[in-house]
Amino acid sequence: MSEKKKVPDAEYTASGRKKNVSTAKGTITMIAMAIMIITSILSLRGLPSEAKFGVQSIFYYVFAAVVFLLPFSLVCAELASTYTKAGGLYRWVSEAFGPRWGWTAMYLEWQTVIIWFPTVLMFGAVSLAYIFWPPSFDESLASNKIYTLVIALLMYWIATFNAFRGQKMANKLSTLGGLFGTIIPGAILIVLGIVYVCMGKTIDLAQVPFFPDFSHLSTIVLAASIFLFYGGMEIQAVHINDMRNPSRDFPRAIFLAMIVIVAVYALGTLVIGLVIPTGDINLLQSLLVAYNALWDSFGLNWLGNVMALLIMFGVIGQVSALVTGPSTGLMAVAQSGYLPMSLQRVNKNGVNKPILFVGGVFVTLLTLILLVLPTVESAYQIMSQMATIIYLIMVLMIYGAFIRLRRTQPGKHRGFKVPGGKLGEWIVCGFGILGALSALLLSYLPPSQITTGSPVVYIGILIVGVAVFVAIPLVTYACRKPSWRNPDAHFYPFDWQIEGRKPWETSRWEAGYEPTEDEVEKAEDKAVCDHATQKHC
Repeated sequence: MSEKKKVPDAEYTASGRKKNVSTAKGTITMIAMAIMIITSILSLRGLPSEAKFGVQSIFYYVFAAVVFLLPFSLVCAELASTYTKAGGLYRWVSEAFGPRWGWTAMYLEWQTVIIWFPTVLMFGAVSLAYIFWPPSFDESLASNKIYTLVIALLMYWIATFNAFRGQKMANKLSTLGGLFGTIIPGAILIVLGIVYVCMGKTIDLAQVPFFPDFSHLSTIVLAASIFLFYGGMEIQAVHINDMRNPSRDFPRAIFLAMIVIVAVYALGTLVIGLVIPTGDINLLQSLLVAYNALWDSFGLNWLGNVMALLIMFGVIGQVSALVTGPSTGLMAVAQSGYLPMSLQRVNKNGVNKPILFVGGVFVTLLTLILLVLPTVESAYQIMSQMATIIYLIMVLMIYGAFIRLRRTQPGKHRGFKVPGGKLGEWIVCGFGILGALSALLLSYLPPSQITTGSPVVYIGILIVGVAVFVAIPLVTYACRKPSWRNPDAHFYPFDWQIEGRKPWETSRWEAGYEPTEDEVEKAEDKAVCDHATQKHC
């Protein structure tokens, strides 16, 4: 009998080629992981939407952290430490429900970013408007739909064409943009707010109760967007195996990151509410107006224009980094046969131009919603709500995958496990699913705090838009052809493929079992054969 060979520790590049890598165990400390989580989640763009709630915003921030950020982080940590081969959420969902739904989840993550682009581009256009003088001109320009449309599309397509040159410069720009466009302005905002309070020039926030009135759902719709503020944990969770003691250090990193994120969001939001009356808050302009008012109180009003310039720089950094990032992940999965070969081509810099162009068309069409909604603010809001809905659908798919995999693969080694056993599983998933589902349903309602035009048009755009975006990956999967599979792409097979079972069937492997290299190669060949005959499940 020949000796069985254990599968080497291998991963796959973005193009799908196998590469041998050494383990990076212990290279990420608890503090480093907390910083990674903070930088991937924290943003100043959404503060004005929550400032409309005054001190009530603190309740929403804490509530969303407890029912969304914490449970979702724990679930992603367990999945990432269990399914360590390349693929991320695509692998998690495919292991549970098959590649049709894994591909759908991966596509929805990409689509969330595409829908998110118009909101950050509108915010960037408004920031650019506040670089000028006087403030009355800034406000008028920022409210102009044609100006916002032109600048938003110009920013996006410049960033797209620049991305064709490669990701290196975009990464540098993103790092500098994060520092000078988010972290420093955020710290300045909080410090100025503290000094402003000490000067006794604040607005009384006590007029708004701390706990919301849940009998009027339209008044709490804006709070649902906090769930998207906290989005992105599934990205950082894939690094959990690089920690020395993930079962101990990752929960600590989550709690530390939560404290910092909630504190910055809450304090930043309160500062805006202390400077601007609730009824005058604009979702796009109020952050810039708050900076102007704060600096003006110290006789340094010109620094308000400097802050607008810094924030604009931060937006450029965000856009530059995210133009190519999600598309790269989508293409890596698509090479398994989910998109035509014409959409899988890369240029000499390794950039997938076809998918960038497709994303650009989506962004352009979505930005044109500016022309059918009454204000720039209402267009910004509907894009934010649509992105939130799409993202939360993907989140619910991940929760479903977590629950199923706990049952179909009970013996699978888990580097990190949600604490509390069966009770902990149900508490974490119960809070997480109810929170995500509630926020998703609320996102369909027009908020009472801003003018969105006809409720029928507003809700209709959301329903039709979400239905179309969810249908696209399913239709694409159904129409796939054997010729779409990239012969150079070698994706590590799923566990159910190696075992020769269906995804929903219980694993026959004993606890701690590792497949042999022969088993993996046979499963990979079988997966290619099944795809060629259109028998993927």
